[in-house]
Amino acid sequence: MANMNMPDISERATILVVDDTADNLSLMSELLNGKYKVKVANNGLKALDHAAKDPPPDLILLDIMMPEMDGYEVCRRLKTDSRTCDVPIIFLTAMTQAEDEAKGFEAGAVDYIHKPIVPAILLARVRTQLDLRHMRRELESRNKRLQNLSSQLSKYLSPQVYESIFSGTKDASLKTQRKKLTIFFSDIKNFTSTTENMSPEDLGYLLNKYFTEMTTIALTHGATIDKFVGDAMLMFFGDPETLGVKEDAIACVQMAIAMQRRMRDLQNEWRDKGYQNPFEVRVGINTGYCNVGNFGSAARMDYTVIGAEVNLAARLEQNAKPGSVLLSYETYALVRDHFDLEEREPIQAKGIARPIQTFELLGIYDDIEKDERYIRRERKGLRVVVELDRLKGTSERMAAITDVEQVLARLKEKQ
Repeated sequence: MANMNMPDISERATILVVDDTADNLSLMSELLNGKYKVKVANNGLKALDHAAKDPPPDLILLDIMMPEMDGYEVCRRLKTDSRTCDVPIIFLTAMTQAEDEAKGFEAGAVDYIHKPIVPAILLARVRTQLDLRHMRRELESRNKRLQNLSSQLSKYLSPQVYESIFSGTKDASLKTQRKKLTIFFSDIKNFTSTTENMSPEDLGYLLNKYFTEMTTIALTHGATIDKFVGDAMLMFFGDPETLGVKEDAIACVQMAIAMQRRMRDLQNEWRDKGYQNPFEVRVGINTGYCNVGNFGSAARMDYTVIGAEVNLAARLEQNAKPGSVLLSYETYALVRDHFDLEEREPIQAKGIARPIQTFELLGIYDDIEKDERYIRRERKGLRVVVELDRLKGTSERMAAITDVEQVLARLKEKQ
C-alpha cells in the first residue's frame, strides 16, 4: 500500500489563489508559501488563464465576490473545461448564508471557508483536499492498471468464462459439475508433414491466421473455447451459458459449417500467396454428459471439460474426411431436422466397446460462391484472383467489373 501514502510536503503542490483584494492575496501567499507553490490572480479572467496552463494547479482557492466575473461563474467555467474539470475548488468568502454555500457546491466547489480566515482551518482543509486529490489520482492509476490487466487476462479465457468470473457468478475454486454438452473437436489434416519444410515465420503466420479466423466464428456462434492443442481446437456448447441441449447442438453444427466455408476462402488466399498445400480441416462433434469446471490445483487451475464424450468427439474428428464434419448419433438425433446428414460406416473408438454410429454433414459448400470473399480461378494460361473485401465501395467494384469486361473482350477477339 506504499503508493497510497499521502504526498510529502516536499512534493510542493501548486495552489492558485484568486481574490480581487491585494491584502487577501498577500495573506494567502504568506500562509501557503514554503509548503506549496503559490500562484495568484486578482480577477476571474486571469484565474481561468492561469488554470488552463499545463500543468493545471492542484487546488484553487476562489473568492466569490469579484467584479466583472464572480467566483460562481469562474467555478462553472473551470468545471466545463476538460483541462481543469477535476481540479478541486474551495470557496473563500464572507458570504455566510446557507443558500450561498448551496450555490457554491452546485457550481462544483468541494469546500467552503468563511472569512475572516483562520490559518489553522485553512491549512487543514487545503491539506485534506490535496490528500483526497492524490488518492483519487492513485485510484484512477490503479483502475487503469487493473483494466489493462483484465483486458490482457481476457485473451487467455473464453469470454463466457471470463465474464462469469468477473461478474461473480463463478469463482476460482476447484469445482466441477456434470452437464450435457455438445463437444467440438477439430484439427488440420497432415499438419506435421504439411509444415515440416515451412519456415517458422510462415508457420506462425498461417497458424495464427487460421486460429484468428476460427476464433472469430466460434465467438459469433457462442462457443466456449476450451483450448488450442498444437493445431487442434477443443470447444463446447452448454456451459457456462446454454440455450438448451438441442439449441446448443444446432449452434455447434452451424459454427462448423461456417468454419469449413471460411476455410475455402483461406485456402484460395494462401494458394495465391504461394502456399502449395494450404490447411484442410477435419471436424468431429458429439453430445453427451461431461464433467466441466475448474480442474487442477489451488495454485493453478484450468476451466475445461473432460470425459468419454470428449474423447469420442476427438475420435470422430480423426475419422472425418478433410473439409468435412462428422457427427455422433447423439448429436445427429438433436439436429437431423435442421441439416442434411448421411449415415457413414460405424467406427471403433478406444475405450468404447460398441461400434459408434457416425453421420456426415452434407451440403456444407452449397451455394458457397455467393458467400465467398476470395475468388480464385487458375488453369493453364489463366489466373484470376478477386479479393472482394478489398474492393471497397461502388467505384472500386465498378472499376473491377470494367477490367474483367476488357479481359473478356480480348478473349472473344482471339476466338
